[in-house]
Amino acid sequence: MDKIVRIDMGAAGGPKVSFEPVGEYAGLGGRAVTSLIISKEVNPLCHPLGDENKLVIAPGMLSGTSGAMSGRLSVGCKSPLTGTIKESNAGGQAAQVLARIGYAAIILEGKPKGDDLYKIIVTPDDVKVEIDNSLKLLNNYPLIEKLRAQYGDKVAYMSIGSAGERLMLASSIACTDPELRPTRHCGRGGVGAVMGSKRVKAIILDDAGRKQRAPKDPEAFRDANRIFVEGLRKHPVTGEGLPAYGTNVLTNVLNEAGGYPTRNFTSGVFEGGAKLSGEALAEMEIKRGGKATHGCHRGCVIQCSGIFNDKDGNYLTKQPEYETVWAHGGHCGIDDLDTVAKLDYMDDNFGLDTIEMGVTIGIAMQAGLAEFGDSEGAIRLLEEVGKGTPLGRTLGSGAGITGKVFGVEKVPVVKNQAIPAYDPRPIQGIGVTYATTTMGADHTAGYAIATNILKVGGDVDPLGTEGQIELSRNLQIATAAIDSTGMCLFIAFAILDQPETFQAYIDMLNAFYGTELTADDVVELGKKVLTAERDFNKRAGFTSADDRLPRYFYTDPIAPHNQTFSMSDEELDGVYNW
Repeated sequence: MDKIVRIDMGAAGGPKVSFEPVGEYAGLGGRAVTSLIISKEVNPLCHPLGDENKLVIAPGMLSGTSGAMSGRLSVGCKSPLTGTIKESNAGGQAAQVLARIGYAAIILEGKPKGDDLYKIIVTPDDVKVEIDNSLKLLNNYPLIEKLRAQYGDKVAYMSIGSAGERLMLASSIACTDPELRPTRHCGRGGVGAVMGSKRVKAIILDDAGRKQRAPKDPEAFRDANRIFVEGLRKHPVTGEGLPAYGTNVLTNVLNEAGGYPTRNFTSGVFEGGAKLSGEALAEMEIKRGGKATHGCHRGCVIQCSGIFNDKDGNYLTKQPEYETVWAHGGHCGIDDLDTVAKLDYMDDNFGLDTIEMGVTIGIAMQAGLAEFGDSEGAIRLLEEVGKGTPLGRTLGSGAGITGKVFGVEKVPVVKNQAIPAYDPRPIQGIGVTYATTTMGADHTAGYAIATNILKVGGDVDPLGTEGQIELSRNLQIATAAIDSTGMCLFIAFAILDQPETFQAYIDMLNAFYGTELTADDVVELGKKVLTAERDFNKRAGFTSADDRLPRYFYTDPIAPHNQTFSMSDEELDGVYNW
């Protein structure tokens, strides 16, 4: 990955493609590349949908190699949803293919005049930008079907659905999985709207003739990868729970812990939780001829995804993830997996973040647009988004705006991004992450659930305040580093508990690049990324006052623990003091 592709969509005479050496980003990948470029090149005060914003697409440091779990792709920009810097990543095949082609990043900048729609074709020999207005307002599934007829099945696709074209703030960018289904999404922060603002509908990635990236020390890389895989397979979370039941294994766990936000965060327990559980989902998938275990990209050994078929045994969607099941399920008072799966399909097809949309529908229910538990009502509301009606455009702008439009008092957002599937009152550590992450409310930025609830990497009492700042800080640093390597975040479970697996992870990096990185160097990488992100946000006008949860989390206790969020402002302000 020794080159960067820069595409000026607003150039006079039409989009202009140029190539440049990777330069200061050599040896970096993923979130490190996206955040460092955005922080350096984008005016923090720009309008996110204007020509000054940029969309940076970057494979990870180990993407395109034979290293296990290395298939994450990062997309970065100034977020139209939060106004902060944003990195959103996804699995699928795009990262592996782009890395094998040899590009450390694709930078989309500028904004074309007129209403033509473009597609970008990236091959080892060239990068072409072509007008294709036949793709207008196609949603992701029919769009990919149309593109496959032209470009075949040996490529990877990135695309936006109608939501991204309509510049909706909850819109995502889809990446195709190994079966070329548009099921893996860079979901959070409205990155799909930024791609839509550049008038780019799809990116076709074709690595024909290219082999896997070769490490500097093949034997050492192979040995380290073997030890790394062994560690993942023997850990109870990555070797047992996730492969058997997917991420939705957490439904029963969080429900029993009293941290499962129900009916717009009014309770920590959902009486219908067992019907939504990973165990129930896996049983249904197998019974209908689907799969309870499936990898979202080649080289995945955890296999935490699956295939969900409808009642007639026909493919409907990928296995809905825990946060999706919660957002469209318990948060909306719905306990029917078929409804959740249909909503998941609709989100993927329209190109929407499942978390943002599930929380938004719950807010709409709170406002009286449907009743909690109304499956047909939830589907009807999401159909409005797909149609692009005035109501649909409001809902497609996310939970914060929907709450304001309909006068809902208690809206669970931080920096205007919907809070995910873990209530911060009985799980204080995740509340620290929600409040202080550079990205708006985001559980993946510092997954304190691991230690607060699953007791991975130690044991910090979820109900107490002691140790939560250090926990979130350390996890945010580690996550920024992992996001830069292209590794799936779930490797953190084994890394936190198994020193030999962490060392194997570092050994893979060293064997590939011929470096001598230590654990301290990995920490410094994470700090470097977070420092750049924090600097961008500060220049964009964000202050410590923005690193807070909505006030009602501090004042309204939640059953069954009857606890509020108890971290002080002074403690939250210390998260980035390292």
